Amino acid sequence: MTDIAESPTLTEPSVTEGAAETAGPPEGNPGLIGLPLIIAGAVGLGFTNTGIVSTSAAPVPVLLSGTAVGLLITTIWAAALRQNVTATIYGTFFGFYGSYSVLSLGLAHNWFGIPAGGVQETVSLWLASWLLTIGILTVLTIRLPWTFPVLFAVVDVALALLLLGNVTGSVAATRLGGWAVFVFVAFVVYFWAAALWQETGGRALPLGRPLKV
Repeated sequence: MTDIAESPTLTEPSVTEGAAETAGPPEGNPGLIGLPLIIAGAVGLGFTNTGIVSTSAAPVPVLLSGTAVGLLITTIWAAALRQNVTATIYGTFFGFYGSYSVLSLGLAHNWFGIPAGGVQETVSLWLASWLLTIGILTVLTIRLPWTFPVLFAVVDVALALLLLGNVTGSVAATRLGGWAVFVFVAFVVYFWAAALWQETGGRALPLGRPLKV
């Protein structure tokens, strides 16, 4: 989520044979845009799911106009720098936040013609789809510093609790899922601090060793 393309375990071979050894990858850190916008969107989701804010559509303005748009820009920037893993992660979260916005607006305005009795199943399908997707991402990022797969595991726990709450009607499970979102926010705040600290001339903050080399 910071400039993870610089990690030794993620260095990719040059696409141009015979290129000068001194020519490194283009410089840039897309996380400087993506991380604060992830935080803003996640805080909105956390407030909603914990019941601090009662209106389920409350975070949509931030998610749609801020987080989703910003993550699209971040993904394109990372791809342009050939930071493929970074682009994959930000692109996945762009899909998550963007689809949540569309889901919320679509259900509120009946864009999809889903009957009232089908709303619960629709939301469950959305949650299950993203639980599977980010669960796979958790496993596939095991070679990154341990803070990354643990971060994604926190998202998995939050989604599993929200799915349980939606299927069973358990308010407690939904609120626990909301508090798990705030744990995710804490991780991302650290990543953002690490990115800005290094970008402004400070020493790199530790992100941990890979769980698997």
